[in-house]
Amino acid sequence: MGVKLLKKRALHYLILVALVVVVNFFIPRLLPGSPIGTLVGENAQDMTAAEKMGVLDAYHLNDPLPLQFAYYLRDLFTLNWGVSFSRRLPITQLISSAAGWTLLFTCVSLVLYTLIGTLLGALSALRRRRGRDLPLVLGTTLAGSIPPFWIALLLLAVFGAQLGWLPTYGAYSMWQDYHGLARVLDVCRHLALPVLAMVVTSVLRYFTTARYSVLSTMCADYVRMARLRGVPQGRVTLFYVLRNALIPVFTMVMMDVGYLLSGSVLIEAVFSYPGLGTLMANAVSARDYPLIQYSFLLSSLLTIAALFLADLLYRRVDPAMEVDHA
Repeated sequence: MGVKLLKKRALHYLILVALVVVVNFFIPRLLPGSPIGTLVGENAQDMTAAEKMGVLDAYHLNDPLPLQFAYYLRDLFTLNWGVSFSRRLPITQLISSAAGWTLLFTCVSLVLYTLIGTLLGALSALRRRRGRDLPLVLGTTLAGSIPPFWIALLLLAVFGAQLGWLPTYGAYSMWQDYHGLARVLDVCRHLALPVLAMVVTSVLRYFTTARYSVLSTMCADYVRMARLRGVPQGRVTLFYVLRNALIPVFTMVMMDVGYLLSGSVLIEAVFSYPGLGTLMANAVSARDYPLIQYSFLLSSLLTIAALFLADLLYRRVDPAMEVDHA
């Protein structure tokens, strides 16, 4: 990628970051209700109007919006993200604690459903003329058509409650002091159901993308030319078809890096998994302005960073993109 094009792309993403920062400031302030109940708890009903105003003044919530925005920018760039209204803990501590569990959950899920969906999609495309891809198409379509919430509840009821094979909540056993390998296995057992729910609900997207990308690539002129030149079928499939057909899959992977942080909210909530999704959901229900702002901002910035990285790497994967922008 040329330096001029790189600067142009970077400017576009910087403008997008600026818009996200501004929108992120207004989102929690558009929520109905007042945060006073979260700030003072059950004592809010016994407080006078003057006392309530004093609490709001302490958090700058009675200041004009431009002044609140100035405080927001100052805290954002100095990493002084303050204390959560509802949890009474530093926001950086809450986010860093939840981010570790979400990172583990999302990375394992992303790798598994990308590999499974892509492999099944490519296999379905390569076997379509033999009529043996129908079970794959029907199975993945059925799994992807069920809402994630119901998939999670079904797995919870069957493997957790009824069969008792796997834990049904949390990221680890709170009442057991495991160490070493036992600790790793305990974390994996708690991770199994949330990951399985995410894989089942996400595999259809990669299956469909890989299948139709392989089908369209198999009809490309350069693939037909390779066959006419006598290139072995195995080499045609591997180097001419699959290599080019996986480019759209690569794009989906980069976009999913940001999507997973917000898309995991429902699944984390069902399994009480202590990740960023659960943290954001609890922050919204508690009208915790600072926690809402910075948790959503982190998710948005990670999405933008993933898209920018995909934009840079796309030209490495697909050299034709360089020609188009030359």
